Amino acid sequence: MSGSSASSTPTAQDLGLANYAICLQGIVWREALRFWHQRERFVSALVRPLVWLFIFAAGFRSVLGVSIIPPYDTYVLYEVYITPGLIAMIELFSGMQSSLSMVYDREMGNMRTLLVSPFPRWFLLTSKLAAGTAVSLAQVYAFLLVAYFWEIEPPSPWGYLTVLPALILAGLMLGALGMLLSSLIKQLENFAGVINFVIFPMFFASSALYPLWRVKEGSPWLAYVCELNPFTHAVELIRFALYEKVNFLALAVVLGTTIVFLGAAIAAYDPSRGMLKRREGA
Repeated sequence: MSGSSASSTPTAQDLGLANYAICLQGIVWREALRFWHQRERFVSALVRPLVWLFIFAAGFRSVLGVSIIPPYDTYVLYEVYITPGLIAMIELFSGMQSSLSMVYDREMGNMRTLLVSPFPRWFLLTSKLAAGTAVSLAQVYAFLLVAYFWEIEPPSPWGYLTVLPALILAGLMLGALGMLLSSLIKQLENFAGVINFVIFPMFFASSALYPLWRVKEGSPWLAYVCELNPFTHAVELIRFALYEKVNFLALAVVLGTTIVFLGAAIAAYDPSRGMLKRREGA
């Protein structure tokens, strides 16, 4: 009896493409429903960058001027310059919120139920990452809609379309980082400290708020740190894409960092060799 039941259990090789599509749809739909029922999450995702845009940028417009640097062909207002950084900030916080839900699911046992399914672990985690990225895209375009009424928009309407691949890549990279962090966090109470330790250094030590040439004038070593920060390249990838251009260095860094973060997260969520095994053994 036990042999027949074991042989009837489907494996990853037995699952067809349609079953993989159904699994992906279910994970994305679950994440979308969770986001829909947590409306305060959507509001907070918009309030944070809008405060920076309407208050911080307005106050520093006359102090922090931006010269003509790629991809800009003319002088731009400060609020125009920081918009790509605020977009990346939305995706950064969204990725961390998604990883918070993974920590919660692990404590409640939902994550274990998901990972013991016959689907490959890499597919389940990648589907979870894709679902979180899709949620972040909705937040970003809502922010761009508000910014449009503030007369902050790309030079061509095509910019809203050409920025989409950059948003997807940046969302995947930041979501993969959050997924990796969620594998290292033992308890839900420790999440806030880890998030603050990651989010604020990544955001402020980047080109989100000021050009790197201006940072280099004040502190060359800080400019070097900003150049090594993958968040800087995510911001620049979005910035160039809004102007229908491609920053190939930023593209290579974001793509490579995404692969590294996602591979490390998949390894960490493997109970036979990752952080989960070490935690259970402790």
